Amino acid sequence: MKYHQINSGLFVKNREKFTAQMKPKSVAVFNSNDIYPVSADSTLPFAQHRDIFYLSGVDQEESILLLFPDAPYEHLKEILFLRETNEHIAIWEGEKLTKERAFQVSGIKTVFWLQDFDKTLKEIMMYTEVMYINTNEHYRSAVEIETREDRFIKKWKAQYPAHTVAKSNPILQRIRSIKETEEIDLIQQACNITEKGFRRLLSFVKPNVMEYEVEAELIHEFVRNRSKGFAYTPIIASGNNANVLHYIENNQQCKAGDLLLLDVAAEYANYSSDLTRTIPVSGRYSERQKAVYNAVLRVKNEATKMLTPGTLWKQYHVEVGKIMTSELLGLGLIDKADVQNENPDWPAYKKYFMHGTSHHMGLDTHDYGLLHEPMEANMVFTVEPGIYIPAEGFGIRIEDDVVIQKSGEPFNLMRNIPIEVDEIESLMNA
Repeated sequence: MKYHQINSGLFVKNREKFTAQMKPKSVAVFNSNDIYPVSADSTLPFAQHRDIFYLSGVDQEESILLLFPDAPYEHLKEILFLRETNEHIAIWEGEKLTKERAFQVSGIKTVFWLQDFDKTLKEIMMYTEVMYINTNEHYRSAVEIETREDRFIKKWKAQYPAHTVAKSNPILQRIRSIKETEEIDLIQQACNITEKGFRRLLSFVKPNVMEYEVEAELIHEFVRNRSKGFAYTPIIASGNNANVLHYIENNQQCKAGDLLLLDVAAEYANYSSDLTRTIPVSGRYSERQKAVYNAVLRVKNEATKMLTPGTLWKQYHVEVGKIMTSELLGLGLIDKADVQNENPDWPAYKKYFMHGTSHHMGLDTHDYGLLHEPMEANMVFTVEPGIYIPAEGFGIRIEDDVVIQKSGEPFNLMRNIPIEVDEIESLMNA
């Protein structure tokens, strides 16, 4: 891994939080992701399933975590199963985790090789009555393939039909959404790497550069600072491309006078950051561009103040909509008649601001979190309003990542990344 080793104490705490909510006489199993094929013998780079990483720190394929807090024997309370390493694997693929190294990473004392999994599980199932399956229940999930976890769940339920089935995901949705101090530090590190990339761009972007050249500058800066790269597929959208919310082609020329919307951020140690800035290709905003930019920035600043303990996500978005409506009236994009005659299910402001303002962030860019429950301290949210005007050839979005505090305004993890018009123009023309 490129990142520095994380103290195993974080994963010990995470497991304690999870097992504290398990039912009596229950066992939970978590699987690594598959390595996904492309064609022939080509595969995509391995990306660890965030749940097993959150609970163990293990960042390796073909790994399994088993948790059995009521085990009659200490060595069965938590177990890691790893692919057995050997000299051949070390030569061809690189060294894999040894049992000793796995303990250092995870804090788990019992480490078995994968070939011992079935017989160990069989023994444990004799002592248990409930099995926790780890299904994907994220509100944005739209998975079409059968995962390693899916295959295991199907097999496990078939083998032990007399056991009661419970779900791990509701527990994980709650505990993963509230970050430990160590996690906030890791997200901050991802944000700091993102800052380096963004500052690099401010001296690079000029008329006639290609969007993919901007992407190349970012990946260079991210990787040289111990990141694997982008936390998500980068959006580098010049001119009217910014009005396509998930524009990822990044293959057009940046033209003089256009704005460049950059929804780009680094990961670090599997933790995400999520940044958006909109900068002028020529180094100066036009008066109209500046007016819209500052309107978006005001919405972001006012929305941020509302991210406090007790706030409900759905009501928060209603209030942000009211602020955006006021700004759009001021810009002349909508009028009072539009507001008076609006459809409550699709208010007038949605013509120019059609997406949500905030989402949980952490190990996943769109992280776990129960949206029907009130916000709590140490949750991390994005704040990302935008105004999109195809008729005028540009769209503007501004986004920061913030940590909810016990009292007062959230702490901005991107507080050092240039955001004001004057600062961006000054740096671009230095």
